[in-house]
Amino acid sequence: MRTRAQSTIHKPKRLFPALFTTRAPPLEPRSDKEAMQYAEWDSALRHEHNALLRNHTWDLVPRQPHFNVLGNKWVYRIKHHCDGSINLFKCRLVSKGFHQRPRVDFQDTYSPVVKPVTVRTVFTIALSQSWPIKQFDVNNAFLQGPLDDEVYMVQPSGFVDPLHPHHVCLLRRAIYGLRQAPRAWYTALSSFLIEFGFRKTESDASLFVYQHSGIILYFLAYVDDLLLTGNDATTFTAFQPALAPKFSLKELGDVNYFLGIEVIPTATGYILSQHKYMTDILARFHMLEDAPVSMPLASSVSLSLHDGTCPTDATRFQQVLGALQYLVYTRPDIAFSINKLSQYMHYPSSHHWQCLKRLHCYVCGTISYGLAIWRISSYARHSLCRL
Repeated sequence: MRTRAQSTIHKPKRLFPALFTTRAPPLEPRSDKEAMQYAEWDSALRHEHNALLRNHTWDLVPRQPHFNVLGNKWVYRIKHHCDGSINLFKCRLVSKGFHQRPRVDFQDTYSPVVKPVTVRTVFTIALSQSWPIKQFDVNNAFLQGPLDDEVYMVQPSGFVDPLHPHHVCLLRRAIYGLRQAPRAWYTALSSFLIEFGFRKTESDASLFVYQHSGIILYFLAYVDDLLLTGNDATTFTAFQPALAPKFSLKELGDVNYFLGIEVIPTATGYILSQHKYMTDILARFHMLEDAPVSMPLASSVSLSLHDGTCPTDATRFQQVLGALQYLVYTRPDIAFSINKLSQYMHYPSSHHWQCLKRLHCYVCGTISYGLAIWRISSYARHSLCRL
């Protein structure tokens, strides 16, 4: 039987003084001490820690020699709007899950990932039927998933309980960094949806469908980004109050920015654009100044595993191509080229690298392109368009 500390929550001791400055906060602090010198980051840290306590994420227990105690760190990120402006300063407590032991403190880790075709299909159905598409966000999504495994973690830096400084955290809920965190959150969300009357589709485990007495609702989930559309306004409005008490839910209104995709409403439908994402990856790999080309691959190009050219850096090849793969959501015109180049990711040659650079040049020249979905009578059509 484990011995637990008393349930009374004491205010944790701050290890670093909050000496706020009037300077603009750094985009990503290099240490916890540096973060706590700025009011914006200090407020974000306290907000995140309070959320962990409210959700009863852990119990403090005496440390035992046989415990596999994980470390953790604070991760700092700035959330941006689709136009690039700052939305909020975000802090996450991330456990060092790479120290976890299989079949000891974690079992299954798999969590479904939404397919690009599913996102386009949901938008197409909603548009063809003139249904509204509402967007929701879950605050601290991974904190909502209960843990079945016994996992221990050190107390977070800067927030050590003064009465039990040598105790460790017995995790009750998943946190970021744990191997099983995505699956725990997905299990909690899918269990609620099934109880409500939704069923999981066979084609995509991230899409849930509600059908009853002529009422149809589609619920699309990708971690903490949620979309809901359907044909009945009454059930539509009743669903949110049922979901909100179970999870810390925030309604974002009509969909406008989902999975890094900007949803631009038009008179006849939507335009799905990843302009900001394209700009970010081109800047990341220093290719913004590349000369644009009119086609992603030359019509005469022939790719093979052993083409006679010398090998190139496989890690960089995989990084560049992997970043481009996410563009398939709104850029079906590059899907074929990405598919062909992906066949040589394990052993790329200089010729493959030149073809990949050409694909980047094509993206650079078509950075303002997006996927248009417009309604014609009772159905919808897709086409590539310029913003």
